Amino acid sequence: MLQGFRAASQSWLGKLVMTVVFGLLIVGLAIFGIGDIFRGGGSTAVATVGSTPINAEAVRSAYQNQIQRLARQTRRPITPDQARALGLDREVLNALITEATLDQKTRDLGLRVSDATVIRLIREEPAFKGPNGSFDLGVFNDTIRQAGLTEAAFVQEQRAVAARLQLAESITADLPVPLAVREAIHRYTTERRAAGYLVLPESAAGEIPAPTDEQVQSFYTDRKSAFRAPEVRGVNILVLDATTLAKPDAVTEAEARSRYDADKGRYGTPERRTIQQIVFPNEADAAAALARIRGGEAPFESIAGERGLDPKSLDLGTFTRAELFDPAVADAAFALQQGAVSEPVKGRFGTVLLRVTAIEPGSVKPFEEVAGQIRTEIARERARDDLEKVHDAIEDQRAGAKPLGDIARERGLPLVSIAGVDAQGRDPQGKPVEGLPDKDAVLPALFRAEMGADSEALRTRSGGYLWYDVTRIDPAHDRPLAEVRDQVVSQWRDDEIARRLSAKAREAAERLDKGEAIEAVATAYGVEAKTATDLARGRAKDELTAESIGRIFATPVGKTGSATAGEKARVAFKVTSATVPPFQAGAQPNVEQQFRTALADDIIAQYIADAQKQAGVSVNEAAFRRAIGGEY
Repeated sequence: MLQGFRAASQSWLGKLVMTVVFGLLIVGLAIFGIGDIFRGGGSTAVATVGSTPINAEAVRSAYQNQIQRLARQTRRPITPDQARALGLDREVLNALITEATLDQKTRDLGLRVSDATVIRLIREEPAFKGPNGSFDLGVFNDTIRQAGLTEAAFVQEQRAVAARLQLAESITADLPVPLAVREAIHRYTTERRAAGYLVLPESAAGEIPAPTDEQVQSFYTDRKSAFRAPEVRGVNILVLDATTLAKPDAVTEAEARSRYDADKGRYGTPERRTIQQIVFPNEADAAAALARIRGGEAPFESIAGERGLDPKSLDLGTFTRAELFDPAVADAAFALQQGAVSEPVKGRFGTVLLRVTAIEPGSVKPFEEVAGQIRTEIARERARDDLEKVHDAIEDQRAGAKPLGDIARERGLPLVSIAGVDAQGRDPQGKPVEGLPDKDAVLPALFRAEMGADSEALRTRSGGYLWYDVTRIDPAHDRPLAEVRDQVVSQWRDDEIARRLSAKAREAAERLDKGEAIEAVATAYGVEAKTATDLARGRAKDELTAESIGRIFATPVGKTGSATAGEKARVAFKVTSATVPPFQAGAQPNVEQQFRTALADDIIAQYIADAQKQAGVSVNEAAFRRAIGGEY
């Protein structure tokens, strides 16, 4: 079933529901809030699907999360009017209606996901993994706490989402791709063509005389905008983040060693154990089973068989202590000797007996090897604590009209000075500007700002801040012909070569179409006649580019054509054959899977539309407008 979950998550529905589950927890980048959707928070229903209401608090939370996500992506505030213009309000409402529809259906059908599956899905979620790439219970607890969720509520939400995916899988499982579609795919992907061709290189254009002054002037006048100088701005940028603020040298050896001793497992490879588990309905049954195992009456596997468990499903897997979701299970498992069976353990999802079948010892790097890393970690943590305080102090200095250069010197922060940059991040000579921090966010803000204005600080990707001052503005302007004459002449020559080669290639193709032998035509142009076989769509071969091969596949067999062949060459060709191997069902599983996914998306969309029609969907427009922040 997990494989089905992963497959479903590749479609629009899977992405939707998985985003709902984990999005809120990933540092506020949620598309839809999940906690309040399930918990509610108001009695006024904005919409109803069958007997499932969608309350105002759920809509408000999801809508605000969507706006915040977009604001973080664009690095600027999103106003309510802008959000509505983008259709975010209806996008959120439609998504919540889709969720409610699926929840209604899963309840009607009695679908329920097991505890083991929910735990595995949570453990596999990247948002809950620690620095070593494995599930980290501390990260999990911190994340759901920051999201305002209890563990029980979060697990319940995961179960609901998994049930939706289970429903989607049942609708589209083993969906066949129609024979006609498979044959069409086969023809398109396996067809091979052959063609005779000749390539006209740049030299085939002949001698290109230097343009006259009148030709240069005319070419420049017609294409003046192509030689226009863009607006260029100078800027000073002050960056404040944990890295620039951190002072590793201020961390003492005692402080670093204390951190090392408190958590040595982080600085090496932690111990891993392979664990087996049998779940019992109560402690008494578990104790009775343990007595039989220790008395030699029945081995561990036999007890599992009596509980209806396949011996292959006994293994939980191989984990570090931090990767185990249940602390009680972790403590018991890592206290066992290899091969021993634990006392009954009261875990979060029942009473269990554990057995450790293998132990992979851990290893720890010596303090001297990681001392620098630890000092940097501690320094950055302290810097993060001071970040907002320093930010406020800089804002006060900015309010006093203090230049960024003076602030940088006073606080020992780096100041980036760019003499000139255009909106694409290039200098006046057209070369990329090096050292421009957070370019995607800075450039748009820089070119919206006014010189001398006090611009607001931008948030950086690392969670810090960035201030900038525009120091000069060189407006966009037409460069005079004298300044760009060399560029104009070069462009005129390139255009003249392309024009001549295009005319000659068309002429050669016409001669081939009239029945002349390709060898004779090639000789007339002083080039070699060539043959290409086994040509496939979209794959360049020999001197034929992907574009020219595309033209060959668009031309009927026996006909001719011409196409580009690189920057300064043209090809004339005649298609000589096209072959398609016999169709064999199942010969292209990857291609068929792509179409199966597309068909599945269509079917699920139709299923949801039909389910909504049967259940009935009503929307209280007035309540909806109030939920997202007022009438409009």
